[in-house]
Amino acid sequence: MQPLPDVIARGLRVLFCGINPGLMSAETGHHFARPGNRFWPALHQGGFTPRQLLPAEQAELLGYRLGITNVVERPSARAEELTRAELMAGGERLVDRVLEYQPEWLAVVGVTAYRDAFGERKAQMGRQERLIGSTRVWILPNPSGLNAHYTLPKLAAAFAELEHVS
Repeated sequence: MQPLPDVIARGLRVLFCGINPGLMSAETGHHFARPGNRFWPALHQGGFTPRQLLPAEQAELLGYRLGITNVVERPSARAEELTRAELMAGGERLVDRVLEYQPEWLAVVGVTAYRDAFGERKAQMGRQERLIGSTRVWILPNPSGLNAHYTLPKLAAAFAELEHVS
């Protein structure tokens, strides 16, 4: 499988960062492609887009000054299949990407992945003290359908909180 290309450009308001591509995303070439993933509905309901985009419309995000990347490039069925070493190496790669493109905000979807990638064991949801260059960092809940702790309304509210400050 080919690596999933980033949706990225300079001048982004928010660069959303998934943990790693799922198998369906790797197969289709579209981020957050599994039907049970709630990224696209949360993005819309949180106020980032005027309508709910389909994964195949991901390039339209750039027109809203939004982008998508991943901590780890390797696709897997579940994020739990990734090793801590992969996440740490992915964190280093992510820092390089953020320094290159300089989005206003980096929004990592998944607190556990953030903790492993950046070695910040006590990180919580929301705004982080960390800056990457001048880029501010925010942690959002993982929108995977496997994350039963967050309903779509709770996810949308978390996305809306970031949208309000970005």
